[in-house]
Amino acid sequence: MSSNVPPFSELIAGCTHSAVHLEMRDVYSVESERERFEQWRNGVPLDPAWWDPWVTLIRDTVARGVVVRRARIVSEPVSDYIRFEHAGTNANLEAGEQVRWLPRRRASDIALPGNDFWLLDGRLIRWNHFTGDGASAGPELSHDPAAAKLCADAFEAVWQRAVPHEQYKIR
Repeated sequence: MSSNVPPFSELIAGCTHSAVHLEMRDVYSVESERERFEQWRNGVPLDPAWWDPWVTLIRDTVARGVVVRRARIVSEPVSDYIRFEHAGTNANLEAGEQVRWLPRRRASDIALPGNDFWLLDGRLIRWNHFTGDGASAGPELSHDPAAAKLCADAFEAVWQRAVPHEQYKIR
């Protein structure tokens, strides 16, 4: 499934005006974060340098005039993983992303796609598939206009209700 999907850095390099990301899981267990997450759970402070490649990628994207927004739908009280994400979100903000959080109870009447996604320029979807335990199951691309509309509408509905990172208090 993921063998024909270009790296995210290539996809966002072609972006001209908007990149939105909707995250809907309470636990992710992707290999690239596993060690960092366990260290954090054991009291090791997060090293901002770990995010340098992401910060550079997004900072360059924003400098080209692309608006990058991320919304996270979370159950409350939040999981340890969401606490970890919240603790590291300053790196996203430093890069130029706008980030908001929506308690899951406030999303009940929003039509949401079945998977997390990036929607680039309102037309290209990069679905992020995960296994039941949160490991990456590989990305998938879609150019389907109906799916892009679903993603755009869902993201905007979430964004309107969500709380900006600076105001969201972990519960």
